[in-house]
Amino acid sequence: MGAQQSRSSASSRWSEAGALAEANQVDDWLAIEPDGTVTVFSGKVELGTGIQTALAQIVAEELDVPFERVKMVMGDTERTPDEGYTAGSTSIEYGGYALRMASAEARRALLELASDRLDAAIDELTVRDGTVSVSYHPERAITYAELLGGRSFNRRITGRAPLKRPEDYHIVGKPMPRSDIPAKVAGEPSFVQDVRVPGMLHARVVRPPSLGAKLVTIDPGSVPGVQVVHLGDFVGVVCEREEEAVRAAKELKVEWRETARLPKQEELYTTIRSQPATDEVVIDEGDVELALENAATRISATYYQPFQAHASIGPSCAVANVRSDRTMVWSNTQGVYPLRNALADLLQVPEEQVQVVHVEGPGSYGHSGADDAAADAVILSRAVGTPVRVQWSRQDEFAWEPYAPAMVMAVNGGLDRAGRVIAWVYEVWTPSHMTRSGSGKGLVAGQLMFGGAPPPARWFGGGTRNALTNYAFPNQRVVAHWLPGSPLRTSAMRSLGAIANTFANESFMDELATAAQSDPLEFRLRHMTDARAIEVLKAAAGHAGWGTPLVSCQGRGLAFAQYENDAAIVATVAQVQVDRVSGVVRVTHLVIAHDCGLIINPDGLRNQIEGNAIQSLSRALHEEVTFDGSRITSVDWDTYPILKFTEVPEVEVLLIDRPDQRSVGAGEPATITTAAAVANAIYDATGARVRQVPFRPERIKAALHSTS
Repeated sequence: MGAQQSRSSASSRWSEAGALAEANQVDDWLAIEPDGTVTVFSGKVELGTGIQTALAQIVAEELDVPFERVKMVMGDTERTPDEGYTAGSTSIEYGGYALRMASAEARRALLELASDRLDAAIDELTVRDGTVSVSYHPERAITYAELLGGRSFNRRITGRAPLKRPEDYHIVGKPMPRSDIPAKVAGEPSFVQDVRVPGMLHARVVRPPSLGAKLVTIDPGSVPGVQVVHLGDFVGVVCEREEEAVRAAKELKVEWRETARLPKQEELYTTIRSQPATDEVVIDEGDVELALENAATRISATYYQPFQAHASIGPSCAVANVRSDRTMVWSNTQGVYPLRNALADLLQVPEEQVQVVHVEGPGSYGHSGADDAAADAVILSRAVGTPVRVQWSRQDEFAWEPYAPAMVMAVNGGLDRAGRVIAWVYEVWTPSHMTRSGSGKGLVAGQLMFGGAPPPARWFGGGTRNALTNYAFPNQRVVAHWLPGSPLRTSAMRSLGAIANTFANESFMDELATAAQSDPLEFRLRHMTDARAIEVLKAAAGHAGWGTPLVSCQGRGLAFAQYENDAAIVATVAQVQVDRVSGVVRVTHLVIAHDCGLIINPDGLRNQIEGNAIQSLSRALHEEVTFDGSRITSVDWDTYPILKFTEVPEVEVLLIDRPDQRSVGAGEPATITTAAAVANAIYDATGARVRQVPFRPERIKAALHSTS
């Protein structure tokens, strides 16, 4: 089935089994310190989602130690397991699973030690706050720290250690304030921008004015007293102070030769569909052609998703110290091990000579400029022989980060006389959303140094995420037209292709409901068979007052999806106001029902869902990368606007806990339903369909004009 193909393609060697296969010792994952602290080693990193707190809860629960006694070490190639990227909403599902298994094995080992020391059978022992006691003689007790005495476990994770039952949980499932917040609120050093190393210098990279521009001349003497690094088309300046580097980058005399190489923006989607493509049939069930031929009603529609930027509030930063035998890098990368490998390739040194340590940065939820900033730092540090800090500018970030790919989605459907879908044909034109190459030449610094284009994607991936729906259609076909490349540099961004595919699928479901003269909620329920999904959809609609009347120019719309077809289930109901004169859409209310299985931290989960909603609403209403024939033109907050505080709607989150089900991620699922819910609400308010993101006023006015 396509759903299974979608989920398995997202899994990798860093799945729950893969990480434990490579790091199969308890000592790979945790240690009991002499003072009773539990130090946890996680290959996942904190990107603003709260997993530092949630993963600590899992360990504290399984070991029966106080949450405050768990210390997290995250993302260090010298200390933590290789869990690949913190991406794909898999940190709790896979990283949490690995820590749970390691903690259970550790607890079993500690109980075996305690059994010998206390002269009691294991089933006669109880554990509370890291202290083991004999249940019928509680004064006979010993702590975890005393049992180990500072030693290692030296024990393999077998997978057979008993796991705690959810009904016995007292830490997992309870609200827990995020452990990383107090230091940030107090202004303590918390982010990669705060890293300082003795002898560190400050640097800026002098970027070409446009994509593909080539260096013609450079005059290092134009900035006296400044170290100028020139390697191919890579140019950087290194100074004692940051403001000196900023000034030197502006004053350095360089001449570039530009070449127009981008399509016209208004021809982008035509260009996408005209490229030669590699076709993949995701699913082909029944007889689609016969069903369409016999359909009582047939409709079709095409939807458009633009290039979008990560738009991190803080631009990327990294610090590197390159020595002859050792390289240290501090970065807010999503994957310390993959970045280490790419940087070692760039430097042409063994991987073991490079250590990458994750330090939090601005949340971006995807492949932003973080890895590229690290590459800038190592190249400049090697050139000048001292530690170097590289801080990108706002213009650097917007013009040089990888973007979320532009996509085109075309849907064709047929209804029988009873108003049921009997034919569904979905096509998506997309490049790969997974373009991290593992090569130094895949980083911007490598491309500029060696004068080449980025290596082609190693596989097609991400663009079909949620292209397949979870509705029961008797005849359906989903086809991906994989494009060989993209006019702009693209890579992974929050939810990858799921946000565009769900926008198209759920918009088209509304269009079919209209054609069937059915209520959009009832129409969806008519095509659903999964009890959990039905409960989520009904919960969102009921809480939002679905079916109650609204005043003129107000409307409600809903959208449903199961992330990657077998992970978290989400339904969103949006309420909007539309100004028919200006075309401005005001989203006043969002209701989100969310089922991600067993909930670890309901407070953190709620915050994460709200963040999903606000960011995806910004992407739906405002965000679009713009360009001319050669340059990116959306390079600041004026040309790339995001949602304002005054535009944030009331957001209500309904959490549906499933203690008997596996925990799955929440970092992305609530992102994918927002755009469709808003588009459907706009139709409810005005009778006009909008099929292109973002829903800017000029597009709303055009849709209203077309409808009238």
